[in-house]
Amino acid sequence: MYNLLKGKKGIIFGALNEKSIAWQVAQRAVEEGAQIVLTNTAMAARMGETQELADKLGTIFVPADATSVEDLELLIDRAMEHFGGKFDFILHSIGMSPNVRKGRKYDDLDYGLLQKTLDISAISFHKVMQVARKKDAINEWGSIVALSYIAAQRTLYGYNDMADAKALLESIARSFGYIYGREKRIRVNTISQSPTPTTAGSGVMGLDGLMDFSNRMSPLGNATALDCADYVLTLFSDLTRKVTMQNLFHDGGFSSMGMSRRAMKIYSQQLAEMAAAEEANIIFQDVSRR
Repeated sequence: MYNLLKGKKGIIFGALNEKSIAWQVAQRAVEEGAQIVLTNTAMAARMGETQELADKLGTIFVPADATSVEDLELLIDRAMEHFGGKFDFILHSIGMSPNVRKGRKYDDLDYGLLQKTLDISAISFHKVMQVARKKDAINEWGSIVALSYIAAQRTLYGYNDMADAKALLESIARSFGYIYGREKRIRVNTISQSPTPTTAGSGVMGLDGLMDFSNRMSPLGNATALDCADYVLTLFSDLTRKVTMQNLFHDGGFSSMGMSRRAMKIYSQQLAEMAAAEEANIIFQDVSRR
């Protein structure tokens, strides 16, 4: 351990179970010397193991709906009471699409559900920061991080309206990052993580295939939830005090690739199999005509 976060305090949104990136961040933050408060919706807490994690890490769990300003105000107040004052970092690890869960395709969205997707997955990030700023809850040179995905910039089949949410999330980080940086020297960044088999991510169509493709395309392979947690900690630390308003790719190099040798090998094998199948079909048809 490096004591990267010794003396620092922060709120972590979204720890549900061991698959969660937020869960890994919480554990690693405490290992690196931080004090934390965990939060998630009451329903998610009942489905997951957030309270158990809080007990394990010797901290508190405060239920809060990140789309509710009232809930966020109570959360910030409770966290400041627990910490005895201001704190230093926030992780926003929240994302959910009702359209994806209901199997609605992108060209047949329910617009009411789209609004919920945007509110939960992106606008909640703005609400968190607006409430924290109005309460002057974060120390100067603090750090706020949200988790994103490359579908904000590129079209990836099956990611659906979550792509729109991630694009909005990244825009909010830039816009609020300017204000928070100018006024309080507080950094705001997003991390574009490799596809990760979290509980929320498992709802994305074809996740297994997407993970295999990105792993074959990435020179370093996919980044795991624990890898991501370690990267998040560097952004919470004092080592990145001048990094803000950025979308930082943490994907093993996937975002800079066009085609890798490993991916090309699989593609070539499939082409050869298709060509062989077509040739066999032509021969069969020719024989059947005789």
